[in-house]
Amino acid sequence: MDPIPVVVKHQGKKHEVEVDPSSNGETFKYQLFSITGVEPERQKILVKGGQLKDDADMSKLGLKPKQIIMMMGTPSGDASSVIEKPKEKIRFLEDMTEAEAAQVEGATPAGLQNLGNTCYMNSTLQTLRSIPELQEELGRYSASSGESSSANQLSQFGLGGLGASMDLTASLRDLFRQMSETQEGFPPLLFLNALRAAFPQFAQKSKDGHGYAQQDAEEAWSQIVSLLRQKLKITDTESETDKAKDTTFIDKYMAGKFESSMECDEPAAKEGGEEPVISGDTFFKLNCHINAETNHLRDGLAAGLKEQIEKRSEALGRDAVYTKTSRISRLPKYLPVHFMRFDWRKTTNKKAKIMRKVTFPNELDAVEFCTEDLKKLLIPVRDKIRDIRKEEEDVERAKKRQKRMKAGEENDIESKEPLQKKEDKKKAAQTKSEDTEMPDVEYKTEAQLEAERAASILAAKKELLALADPKLSADEGANQTGLYELRGVITHQGASADSGHYTSFVKKLGPKDPVTGKRKEEDGKWWWFNDDKVSEVDAERIQTLSGGGQSHSALILLYRAVPLATIEEENKA
Repeated sequence: MDPIPVVVKHQGKKHEVEVDPSSNGETFKYQLFSITGVEPERQKILVKGGQLKDDADMSKLGLKPKQIIMMMGTPSGDASSVIEKPKEKIRFLEDMTEAEAAQVEGATPAGLQNLGNTCYMNSTLQTLRSIPELQEELGRYSASSGESSSANQLSQFGLGGLGASMDLTASLRDLFRQMSETQEGFPPLLFLNALRAAFPQFAQKSKDGHGYAQQDAEEAWSQIVSLLRQKLKITDTESETDKAKDTTFIDKYMAGKFESSMECDEPAAKEGGEEPVISGDTFFKLNCHINAETNHLRDGLAAGLKEQIEKRSEALGRDAVYTKTSRISRLPKYLPVHFMRFDWRKTTNKKAKIMRKVTFPNELDAVEFCTEDLKKLLIPVRDKIRDIRKEEEDVERAKKRQKRMKAGEENDIESKEPLQKKEDKKKAAQTKSEDTEMPDVEYKTEAQLEAERAASILAAKKELLALADPKLSADEGANQTGLYELRGVITHQGASADSGHYTSFVKKLGPKDPVTGKRKEEDGKWWWFNDDKVSEVDAERIQTLSGGGQSHSALILLYRAVPLATIEEENKA
């Protein structure tokens, strides 16, 4: 069939186009896309019988030569649709240095070589490295007196030699920097030497005399954090008073506070005038106690906040059992949780592993473990966040439904009915008179509905910010919502702490916007660090780490506070 010459009118211009009668509407739209730059899905072409559909048979439209066809629609972005010469020269991966390739968006991060039963250390380091604030603060660290200036300079370039720096903090700084410049398995030899120098327990030899013994990752975590607390000093500015105070990175971002009450279990002590002892304590992790009744992380955390101690009672004049009950008065931004899976067995002189399955959530609600005063501040904020999330999910569902409707999967009228017609139908059913004049129904466009939803969410976010307590908001390193998101997991595979294998899982960050520097939405996947082997896994893999056998079981969870800051930024935008 011969092509038919037609004239397409669009935005005051006329375009002569030849239509192939054997083609369909979609082909014709792509012809117009090449001429006008308007994407096919944004085109509205008026032909006899209505709007041109993608599957329309062009031979059945009765087109005549020189017939005028109207087209409406604009490109999705006039400026962005213009192809411009790149401002920077394009560089291919094979032309980059190893350090440049390692810093490309989406590059696989570096693993750590196992230097002989050092998987406990490797998994701990990979999880600590997932804290961006820690990496930034380490980058600013300089040893005050622990190493000479020349040794410090050599260490900065990784040339310090085996014994050049016994400063564990400086070694950690250098190691993290070196890991950012490679995608290969890196040997953490300098840090290992510094760790064994600072804590000789990690230099213990294996019982068979061959190499070093396996160690507990939780002990490595606790010792490294305690030393960082001593070394990594920072100056914190209080937002309310603008007064600078000296503190440590760990105290600001990773330390929580308990309010504890210790009371004798025997009523006679209270009758004898003995009052409960109130105290305050600092913690750097929460312990999840595991017994025959522990099925979920919440059960173990609740058990860990109650402790029985035997001590002398002055009122009774003898030893008695006391119960110490703790409640959290400050939630840190980063909250490690330790599953107490290793129990010392006198019969075997080993730390045996408790195999029981204990599930844990991707989002932890820590409000129930807090003091009454902190609960009053956090509950309104937490509940408002959940309301906003539900509203945002409803908007996403509406958008998806609209896409399906455009694709022809749903009827247009049916999609509008739940939003606009339900009330009209009720009123119509109540009105039986045939002479009643029905008012004209004005339907809202999808754009109007979307604008209303966006305005509603924005108003809710403003309400959320108004609910936030100013004093709590001023504490930058604290959790201001009571909610935590899981970011890292250290796992153990095997039957005892002195054997087996440790690995770690770290949630992938979203890609960074090159203009604003902000992180975009995450894809939900995780990095699995198995010494020098690094692989990408789905979120479902994390749910298999609850234990129940000798397979990989969660030993330490790293939670990060669900922030208010991102909501505030969106509102200001």
